[in-house]
Amino acid sequence: MYTISKEFNFSASHVLARLPSWHPCSRMHGHNYVVVLELRAQDEQLSDVGFVRDYRELGVVKAWIDDTLDHRHLNDALGDLSPSAEHLARWIFDRWIGEFPELTAVRVSETPKTWAVYQPE
Repeated sequence: MYTISKEFNFSASHVLARLPSWHPCSRMHGHNYVVVLELRAQDEQLSDVGFVRDYRELGVVKAWIDDTLDHRHLNDALGDLSPSAEHLARWIFDRWIGEFPELTAVRVSETPKTWAVYQPE
């Protein structure tokens, strides 16, 4: 099994409105997010060059993140979905699995010490 990953960065604000009012994350605040997409393939699934996927093909994800998430309010971008890191990871996974069937996980970091991962069973 081969695994590759690519990291993307963006800045955005959000409000986690379902938290109690005394919780600091219930107020509008922002993060410098890090998103990592992980893709996997078996030997027989590698391209003729030996790639799981050419990293350059993931440039469309960067363009989408820049247009959809960067310097946005995630409550608006995600609609009715609470913009937690966990939901954001699943939302990004669901957006890209159709185009990248090798996608196995999406990791989202809001701070250097925290990560949420969505990986289907």
